[in-house]
Amino acid sequence: MNHIKRINKYSKLGVIALVFVAVFASCVPQKKMLYLKDAEMVAERLSKEYVNDRTLNYKLQPGDNLYIRVINTIDERSAASLNGETSMSRANYLTNDASIYLQTYTIDEQGYIDFPLTGKIELKNLTIDEAKDKMQTALNQYVNQTMLVVKLANFNITVLGEVTRPGMYKVYQSQINLFEAISLASNMTNFAKKDEVKIIRQTDNGSEIITVDMGHADILSSDYYYLKPNDIIYVEPMAAKQWGFTTFPYSTVISLSSLAVSIITMYMNMKLLSK
Repeated sequence: MNHIKRINKYSKLGVIALVFVAVFASCVPQKKMLYLKDAEMVAERLSKEYVNDRTLNYKLQPGDNLYIRVINTIDERSAASLNGETSMSRANYLTNDASIYLQTYTIDEQGYIDFPLTGKIELKNLTIDEAKDKMQTALNQYVNQTMLVVKLANFNITVLGEVTRPGMYKVYQSQINLFEAISLASNMTNFAKKDEVKIIRQTDNGSEIITVDMGHADILSSDYYYLKPNDIIYVEPMAAKQWGFTTFPYSTVISLSSLAVSIITMYMNMKLLSK
């Protein structure tokens, strides 16, 4: 009888051990799930200030679409003609990708746009403010008492990898930071590597890949905290995700292991009873 009790005891311990291994193998340490870790700030319960440049210094490139509107308080009809407005165009203005393409000014491969009255104006490698000033100066030679509104119509960012809703998102504001971009994709998953988030950015010489640590508070003062149009954010998965822990059939393995232990226990019991 003592042999049978000992076997049953070890069998139960084996099943419990299997359960613990499965649970802990699928867990992600909490410290790897946190944003903005700062050991000094946490230890001393201090607030810290992180300085960054909020200025959007994006340089216009071929393919960019510009929303340009002329405002003339003296002659509204001339302003409407410069804006190419009709009752139908006003009703459908910038409501979808097609209207943005058709009703905005696209910078061509040489870096120019073709604007009424002024003709071709080179805007490549200018900021939005610089482009606005250059166009205003050119327009003042033909029309008095005007004011220009110039905005970038295609501020898009793409978020890929370990996020809840990967995809391309349109930004209807002048600037957006990394955390706002991640929130558009409904946050990172539990298996995201917050310390190795990659930003892919187009430059004059090609594509640049920057790796940032969103788990550390220093990201708030990084030059890459604020994104630029057409940036791609790629969130890498942890090794646990790469090894397949998230899709591993734990319940099946535990059930089969329990069945195997039970069969072995029954076999050993029968063997002992037959003696």
